[in-house]
Amino acid sequence: MSRTVIRGGLVITASDEIQADVLIEGGRVAALAAHGTEAADSWSAERRIDATGKYVIPGGVDAHTHMEMPFGGTYASDTFETGTRAAAWGGTTTIVDFAIQSRGGSLREGLDAWYAKADGNCAIDYAFHMIMSDVNESSLKEMDLLVAEGITSFKLFTAYPGVFLSDDGQILRAMQRAASNGGLIMTHAENGLAIDVLVEQALARGERDPRYHGEVRKALLEAEATHRVIKLSQVAGSPLYVVHVSAQEAVAELARARDEGLPVFGETCPQYLFLSTDNLAEPGFEGAKYVCSTPLRPKEHQAALWRGLRTNDLQVVSTDHCPFCFTGQKERGRGDFSKIPNGMPGVENRMDLLHQAVVDGHISRRRWIEIACAAPARMFGLYPKKGTIAPGADADIVIYDPHAEQIMSAETHHMNVDYSAYEGKRVTGQVETVLSRGVPVIDGRDYVGHAGHGTYLPRGICQFVN
Repeated sequence: MSRTVIRGGLVITASDEIQADVLIEGGRVAALAAHGTEAADSWSAERRIDATGKYVIPGGVDAHTHMEMPFGGTYASDTFETGTRAAAWGGTTTIVDFAIQSRGGSLREGLDAWYAKADGNCAIDYAFHMIMSDVNESSLKEMDLLVAEGITSFKLFTAYPGVFLSDDGQILRAMQRAASNGGLIMTHAENGLAIDVLVEQALARGERDPRYHGEVRKALLEAEATHRVIKLSQVAGSPLYVVHVSAQEAVAELARARDEGLPVFGETCPQYLFLSTDNLAEPGFEGAKYVCSTPLRPKEHQAALWRGLRTNDLQVVSTDHCPFCFTGQKERGRGDFSKIPNGMPGVENRMDLLHQAVVDGHISRRRWIEIACAAPARMFGLYPKKGTIAPGADADIVIYDPHAEQIMSAETHHMNVDYSAYEGKRVTGQVETVLSRGVPVIDGRDYVGHAGHGTYLPRGICQFVN
């Protein structure tokens, strides 16, 4: 078995910061020892990595991506091959993507279609959640079978009538089933029926530019739906994970529920922390680049999101990576904001943006690793195989240069999309080397990975409640 030693770096996990060397054997972390000690100096290895002056951190776990997702007559522009390669460039070594049940179809058919898309194409390890768009007696029974094979989370929508929306009764039934089988219900919480009324009225008034996407998807309608799904989960006795929380009013609903001791969890995304409705209002049709749902909010919401991350009312930062090219895809909505494909690129940017948050004083280094690596791994049954650097864990390890400076740009990113949501943004910190199960994927800023290295990960149940 090949052995690798990483020497001289500052090892940062969610719980510790230690100057330690790391021994890797057989794709896993074999040992850690203080740098310069007899134990560390005794290790022999075929590969030695000098991490002096660098951070040694767990590979990121992005628990919310949409590769090749169909939406509005088109598809997300990143394939599992291009998207996982870009993730690796950004220091993410595990993604959890979403398989989709079609209306009238079974969960199994949807899951098998996503297995086929990803198999043999991923540069890093991957797992799946299941989107339920047709809750009925048959699909409820299938939930038990999926949990048994390691698909342990199910996403339901209070948005997108006619496509994904489930009514309150269907959501309650799915939650009841999850309460009995150990699954975790995830919800996209916006009042889609009310939003559709506001969309229709805005278009009738001639309000057609991208900025109106943010105006009709009101923060109060995110808060209302968040409150509603929390109460439904309380009735069902099941844990709840609310995805892409963007509004301070929705954070307040989560905080209130958690103060009552309910097993309710929340995720936000970099776009809500770093971008705002100012971007949606960029001149011409530029704002279309920033159309996603939940939408970007006015800047004053950002303080509540950062506070929620510090107080642990929000536990996870994922990307909701769902890229559509500006040319030919976002342009479908010229003259009608409601036809702009909803989604933004970001799988390559998350770890760097969150390190910038450390530099800016929003979060600590350990909290960076908590919200980007450890908490998503725990939330979705992958810890401690993923999300930490400890004996027995997969050797998913990033050598991170905290002093390097970079300017984010579509010219230099590796996502298969023709714009960057963070074009021209200067950040401090950059990925230098990435190991996936001990195998180099990025080596000194060169891509040395390949499609098919990534393996499928069956998951356990949520480790925050079980």
